[in-house]
Amino acid sequence: MVLSQKFHEAFKGTVERITSPRTVSAFKEKGVLTVQEFVLAGDNLVSKCPTWSWESGEPSKRKSYLPVDKQFLITRNVPCLRRAASVEEEYEASGGEVLLDNEDGDGWLATHGKPKESKSSDDEDVPSMDALDLGKSNTIKSIPSYFGGEEEEDIPDISEFEDSDNLNESDPAALPSTYLVALEPDDDNILKTRTYDVSITYDKYYQTPRVWLTGYDESRKLLRPNLVLEDVSHDHAHKTITVESHPHLPGEHASIHPCRHGAVMKKIIDVLVSRGVEPEVDKYLFLFLKFMASVIPTIEYDYTMDFDLGSSGA
Repeated sequence: MVLSQKFHEAFKGTVERITSPRTVSAFKEKGVLTVQEFVLAGDNLVSKCPTWSWESGEPSKRKSYLPVDKQFLITRNVPCLRRAASVEEEYEASGGEVLLDNEDGDGWLATHGKPKESKSSDDEDVPSMDALDLGKSNTIKSIPSYFGGEEEEDIPDISEFEDSDNLNESDPAALPSTYLVALEPDDDNILKTRTYDVSITYDKYYQTPRVWLTGYDESRKLLRPNLVLEDVSHDHAHKTITVESHPHLPGEHASIHPCRHGAVMKKIIDVLVSRGVEPEVDKYLFLFLKFMASVIPTIEYDYTMDFDLGSSGA
């Protein structure tokens, strides 16, 4: 297995060195991106989600076909409160609905479901569109709310509290002479959690984005790649996750292999078109990350707004 992976990576690297990057758009036809489209989609992600940023990486590893200051995308210190297995166990114990294959036989279990008997090897990584919860309104909903997180409570407008009638002058806590002394809590009372740096690169060979995971334990020590698998959906942990050298950062990193990414995105685009929605390439990474959340369901990268998937074809 390891030898086969190394051989493939060597072959892939050779092909990337001797071929030019894609310049003709095949976003709708194949679910892939040109370099320019990747940069456009990355700019939109950074604009809408400030926790994401462009990075230039190490000078010696920069790709000439990418802008110097836009070599890859990254979001840092993303919390991962529990292991993926615990989420799967809760899902199954609760009697939650299990997503099965489509009538055409090319479904995919969205997050934590099974069975697997009826899936062919070619379809393991292609999701059922029911899993993505596109909704009749053709908007993507909050990832945390869809994959088991709780909706954020309504936050009251501060202007509601500016009325002087709402002030209680007899409240000791409101008096200028009152001071509160904060005490350091015991270490046992502090919730310690794993965190991740999640990066997205452009894979020239597959012509799609690729996600890389750099994990840290509760003491901020680097996680070994085999421990990263604990935070990946069981259906993907030993199938689509590889450990390889990051194209821009030092060291070995766990990565979600991009060999089926184009097929996944093509299916999503086809569903949108069937609903009369014209997909827009600058929204590509929003859809892509929605799909990725089913592979890494407990890594809570910031992705909380609703957004339109594309323009109406009507």
